Amino acid sequence: MIDERIRGIIDRHRGRPEAAVQVLMEIQGLNRWLPREVLTEVSEKLGVPLSDIRHLATFYKTFSLSPPGRHEVHVCNGSSCRVRGAKGILDEVQNRLGIRSGETTADGRFTLEEGNCLGCCSLGPELIIDGEHFGRITPEQVDGLLKKYD
Repeated sequence: MIDERIRGIIDRHRGRPEAAVQVLMEIQGLNRWLPREVLTEVSEKLGVPLSDIRHLATFYKTFSLSPPGRHEVHVCNGSSCRVRGAKGILDEVQNRLGIRSGETTADGRFTLEEGNCLGCCSLGPELIIDGEHFGRITPEQVDGLLKKYD
């Protein structure tokens, strides 16, 4: 069953294949991920082959085809953070949560992502949990930070 808000986004762009990326972005922003039935509906209503819609949804990193965890954890892997120990932070988060970057814990609590520069180079290495920035952290601090979100 597709949420009425999602259906409204799709209907506003009905018959406009050039709006496919915009539609997917709006749905992702609202829903946090793109379910299969939504991709099918976008394909049908915009008149774009489903294979093209799936290609867009998998090509751009901003889109997710699986539901994210309740808490989103991002580890910066930009140049400044990397030279200041981002790998140790990422390793510790992965060990603590038992997942790799791009995965969600089995209980649906956490999704882990790593990305290039997150915009706070002077605070590296940086960890962001649900939009809250933690800078100049060490691997020893990771467990305590994650426990705040358990």
